[in-house]
Amino acid sequence: MTTTWDPNAPGILRLPSGKLARGRGLRHPLPEGPRPDFALYLLGREPPEVDWESRWVRWPDFRLPADREDFAAALRQAWERCGTRRVEFACAGGHGRTGTALACLAIMDGIPPAEAVAYVRAGYSSHAVETPWQKRFVKRFR
Repeated sequence: MTTTWDPNAPGILRLPSGKLARGRGLRHPLPEGPRPDFALYLLGREPPEVDWESRWVRWPDFRLPADREDFAAALRQAWERCGTRRVEFACAGGHGRTGTALACLAIMDGIPPAEAVAYVRAGYSSHAVETPWQKRFVKRFR
């Protein structure tokens, strides 16, 4: 039995493989409906404790991940779970860091790097990936 997101719920990105991931901003209340099974938190400081499994990647606001190898490992862990579990990506606002991570996730799932930002903006949020260096990071992600 799988426990994935409702593909029509707000904040859900459908990847080319059919896997689903939710992006959100932690400044906003937890959306109604099922809770995540796993979350990847992209914040400059350690996130508050939650009732589900989570992983934290140190990532200051408007910047890039402090440890790119740690980010890539965390992203792979999240991508592997997206097919059978409810996986959430979150930063404070839900756009810059979350959008950047979702764009890198899309690359892992087969979207060409040059198209990943547009894919996430169309499927998740038009405000995803906020800074020029975040866009460049996505294009160089492998």
